[in-house]
Amino acid sequence: MIRKHGIKLTSVAILIAVLVAWEVLPTALDVPRFIIPTLSDSLAELQRMWANEGLLGHILSTALYTVLGFLIGSLLGAVMGYLLGMSKFWEKVLSPYILALQIAPKVAFAPLFIMWFGYNSMPKLLVTVLIVFFPVLVNVLQAMRTVDRDLVNLARAYNLTRLGIFWKVEMPSTVPNLMAGLRIASTLAVIGVTVGELVGGNTGLGYLISYGGGQANAAMVFNAIILLTVIGFLLYVVLERIEERVLHYLPKAHQ
Repeated sequence: MIRKHGIKLTSVAILIAVLVAWEVLPTALDVPRFIIPTLSDSLAELQRMWANEGLLGHILSTALYTVLGFLIGSLLGAVMGYLLGMSKFWEKVLSPYILALQIAPKVAFAPLFIMWFGYNSMPKLLVTVLIVFFPVLVNVLQAMRTVDRDLVNLARAYNLTRLGIFWKVEMPSTVPNLMAGLRIASTLAVIGVTVGELVGGNTGLGYLISYGGGQANAAMVFNAIILLTVIGFLLYVVLERIEERVLHYLPKAHQ
């Protein structure tokens, strides 16, 4: 308990130190406001953005498509990972193509999606789905490859069907890897949405970054980046809580 309080106090102290440095150092070092604004400048700009730029709408748009892209991409990645893990034949056949898509830079697809679907919300959703898809797919597929074969053989000895083996043996064994993939994907989902909004969006925090950069408004850019970080952090924390409940049966290492 004492150790936990010490960790929290240290984290808060570091945060306070960073905020104080942010407020003091730019002025002390005579850094122009359009390069690094102070904390007070950023807060004043945040208030202006809320009043004049429809900040709440931009936050909700980014948050909505982050969560939506994460859910769709995670579902597709998990389903594909389990299907390929259950079929060695199709895994071998499709692996080169999956590897090629995984290597290809996902952000490069954003302009292509804009040409296909126009300047709307679809490109940023598709980029997010594409970025989220692969971490979940890879983690699930790797977990399926390492399932204890003795347990699978035991299930077969009890005449379980292929679907029964999946639900009773393979699925429970792969849940830790699935959750790890979801946590990784949650941090990437924000990147996908931001790229889509930067390249061709007219709403969202990524759009505000592009707009603020064009106006040499560094405070707006700082605020949008921080809000994006908060969205990603909240999604990650939610997944951590879900993981704790789902994997409560796993022993935890003593610190």
